[in-house]
Amino acid sequence: MRYGIFSDTHANLPALEAVLREFEAAKVDKLVCLGDTVGYGPQPNECCKLVREVAEHTVLGNHDAAVAGRMDYSYYYDAAREALDHHAGLLDPDHIEWLKSLPYMVKREDGTHFCHGSPVDLEEFEYIFSVEQAEACLPIWAELGRATFIGHSHLCKSFAVAEQRAYEVITDQFELREGFRYIISVGSVGQPRDHDPRASYTIYDEGAGTFEFRRVSYDIDAVAAQIFAQPRLSDSFGARLFAGV
Repeated sequence: MRYGIFSDTHANLPALEAVLREFEAAKVDKLVCLGDTVGYGPQPNECCKLVREVAEHTVLGNHDAAVAGRMDYSYYYDAAREALDHHAGLLDPDHIEWLKSLPYMVKREDGTHFCHGSPVDLEEFEYIFSVEQAEACLPIWAELGRATFIGHSHLCKSFAVAEQRAYEVITDQFELREGFRYIISVGSVGQPRDHDPRASYTIYDEGAGTFEFRRVSYDIDAVAAQIFAQPRLSDSFGARLFAGV
């Protein structure tokens, strides 16, 4: 089974469309979305519609939970909170109901798990982008899948977790080794934060036990212009797209 896995689209339709074209060219078997289809960007309805059409599985992200009324986001910083309020008013009712229905985690029988943040406490949406954060999963090591894919941080990071400690995997493509559980943060389609403005997407071949990070360019100018044209979206959401921060 070849999975095309992506996350954190954040209402950026051109980036999502570019990633989906890459998945089609790569002939993956199933698409999986790791959440945060909404928030920050200019086209939440269009992105929800497209993800619903193409993804075999979609899990709940924190921005999805906020817009759907499934979490308190009053502590978010002002611009992010305003964007979520804006999207809650923009979204079609059936998209809101879809967000309300999304699971926190999907576990496939082949040992592949999907969630948005750390699998330790799914409703808290904790980050994993360091070895120390990966080692917070040691108490549930036996419950982890062979590979657990997450989003949330907008960073491309991989960790091989042994029973006693975790190691960062620093290559863009690698083969999974016996004796380890892998936690892989797949980056962001619509708002990368690793100083690479290109949309991030990943391919996991479960049968071969191989994984790869990939990137694709898209029309950032067009998306930024749409953000700048919406008064309730902070200009910073558009400006940061050019630098990937």
